[in-house]
Amino acid sequence: MIVDDQEMIRVGLRAILAPEPDIDVVADAADGFEALQQIVGLSVDVVLMDIRMPGIDGVEATRRLRLDFPAEKLRIIILTTFENDENVFAALRAGANGFLSKGIGPTELVAGILDVASGGGALSAAATAALIHHVAEEHRPAVDAAMVDRFSVLTPRERDVVIAIATGRDNAQIASDMFVSPYTVKTHVNRAMMKLGARDRAQLVTFAYRAGLSA
Repeated sequence: MIVDDQEMIRVGLRAILAPEPDIDVVADAADGFEALQQIVGLSVDVVLMDIRMPGIDGVEATRRLRLDFPAEKLRIIILTTFENDENVFAALRAGANGFLSKGIGPTELVAGILDVASGGGALSAAATAALIHHVAEEHRPAVDAAMVDRFSVLTPRERDVVIAIATGRDNAQIASDMFVSPYTVKTHVNRAMMKLGARDRAQLVTFAYRAGLSA
């Protein structure tokens, strides 16, 4: 489902995704309220959600969707312009699984959707970290003591991997830095998510941010 208040954006996204054999656009909506109404009775795996819309915006729509659809059943990708969206961190905390820039190309868009649909956290780990850091520059909260305690259950290597992810490193780069295989890094990531209760990579980054590990 595509949710955006600009018809041109919705039409453009449909045109890009229509030829893709693994993606079927089943609905589009002009705002969060319309999306919440339309999704009832539909089989939707992924929602592309604009963050700034009149009425019910992307943050609130994400929060409401999460009341009925857990992350295992519905993946939510926030569509953002990066440099001037200050609500992305709030959207991630509301239950979004990642975000895509409206400025990316068709190939990156499709890859990002398929990545998030299969359980990934975002199109780009670097973009996730950069955006959170952008929000943090003006709105950095105090370190969450409870989150710091939660990180104490990680092994030193798991903690190092999480910090690397939060600074924008992907699995291949982390593997090269640590002289291990990408599979080993993926194992550390999965274990860290399980121990911390993170639903995906994007939330893992926000947890690190809240614990003061991504500064």
